[in-house]
Amino acid sequence: MRARLLWVPLSALLLVAAAANPAGERWWRYVRDLADDKFEGRATATEGHRKAAEYVAAEFKRLGLKPAGDGGYFQKVPVRVRRARDAASSLMLVRSGIQEWLQLGEDAYFNLAVDPAANLLAPAAFVGYGLTVPELNYDDLAGIDLKGKIAVFLRGGPASIPGPLRAHYQSLAERWVFLRKAGAVGVASILDPRSMDIPWERQKLLRLEPSMSLADPRFEETPGLQLSLTINPASADRLLAGTGHSMEEILAAAQEGKPLPRFPLGYSIRAVAEVDRSEAASENVVGVLTGRDPRLRAEYVVLSAHLDHLGTGAAINGDAVYNGALDNAAGIASLFEIARQLRTSPPRRSVLFLAVTAEEKGLLGSKYFTASPTVKAETIVADLNLDMFQPLHNLRLLTVYGLNESSLGRDVRAVAKTLGVGVQADPEPDRNLFIRSDQYNFIRTGVPSLYFKFGFEKDSAEERIQKQWLGERYHAPSDDAAQPVNTAAAARFNRLVAALAARIANATQRPQWNSDSFFRRFARRTG
Repeated sequence: MRARLLWVPLSALLLVAAAANPAGERWWRYVRDLADDKFEGRATATEGHRKAAEYVAAEFKRLGLKPAGDGGYFQKVPVRVRRARDAASSLMLVRSGIQEWLQLGEDAYFNLAVDPAANLLAPAAFVGYGLTVPELNYDDLAGIDLKGKIAVFLRGGPASIPGPLRAHYQSLAERWVFLRKAGAVGVASILDPRSMDIPWERQKLLRLEPSMSLADPRFEETPGLQLSLTINPASADRLLAGTGHSMEEILAAAQEGKPLPRFPLGYSIRAVAEVDRSEAASENVVGVLTGRDPRLRAEYVVLSAHLDHLGTGAAINGDAVYNGALDNAAGIASLFEIARQLRTSPPRRSVLFLAVTAEEKGLLGSKYFTASPTVKAETIVADLNLDMFQPLHNLRLLTVYGLNESSLGRDVRAVAKTLGVGVQADPEPDRNLFIRSDQYNFIRTGVPSLYFKFGFEKDSAEERIQKQWLGERYHAPSDDAAQPVNTAAAARFNRLVAALAARIANATQRPQWNSDSFFRRFARRTG
């Protein structure tokens, strides 16, 4: 028998494996399709993204999903585009009339999600984490003069502030409310090397990609902000020189949970920003599975995932296409698989499948949709967001962002238990993932929401696998269809999310915010 088995062709063994996992293999075929070079990395407002959006709309139609809104399956998202001209731009520190150049890309770069002033000279002050959290009487800005200054801070926040609340107040829109009131004109954030997902050598390449903001002026969230910089932590001591403080000291205080120092910096920052500006539009794609209950079908459970990625850019190891297979063709493929599962027995409420654009540009597609949804805003009862869930190993533990904020936490625990999957809240709040994907915009408009990743225990093999993936493949051309993935685990994840969506859509009562959730304040009266 052993001798005979040795002669079984490898192709036959692969067919047996595929037959044992048809849902996982079908999911991976979708991922491979969307991560193909023909879509050129699906960058927002490009031809490659438009073609990918048409692919998604065609698959929605094939799966029996109906268009939602006047634009059929598409919702147009107008954007303003900004691209840095590094050769004509400059940064320098000015101390006692002496100018010290900072090298763009090596020491710092402009964040062009904010439209910068063409020429700015302003003194600077270090303000710890630069956070104000009124609910906890925490204020890094108290007692420090910021009028007309640039606020320099360490990205992150004290561990004493709960992760979701800490993340919320680190969003630039929330942070700027208090910095503007204190008189600041600019911000410069020093990255914490302990929570950087991408090495600086790769991150600096992304600064050359076009940045975007929504064209509609109602979305302006940082009025008066003239400059936003990101600082390489390896260069931070240049900014701290002469103050009696060092980056090592500040990082040690952060690590030990001690208050960070706050002090004026003995220089001004001169920034000359040359920027090419244009306007464009990109597409959200929306399809609806109509609910079976006439009384509840006018309400919607949203399943969201972002379609866009980074397009083409600086070549790494000879490859210039940033295909975005796990970030986030995987999430779009899961939308298809979940729609396939739910259509066989539609739940009572309708399920809205949303492929958003411009997530990589600052969650712009979901921001636009939540402000101008293609269904009545008050009819959206929940959002389940699928973004880079990383099926790199078996699914034993699920990390759920927003787990303790609403009744959805009880739902996901119940569903996961039936599949033998454990559930945990965010184990790494310093990464700010709670505000870095599209569910955050649903939360800000009052919709209970969850976001998921494959979980791991500290110092486990699963943690090492995920960290290695982040260091080597996240926002790199190597996030492509040639990488190894666990398709059986991905299929199990899709079954879990489909069952969760069905449970929410079949429940008589809409999801509710927990009474002790900070985010309850955003709830609509009907929610």
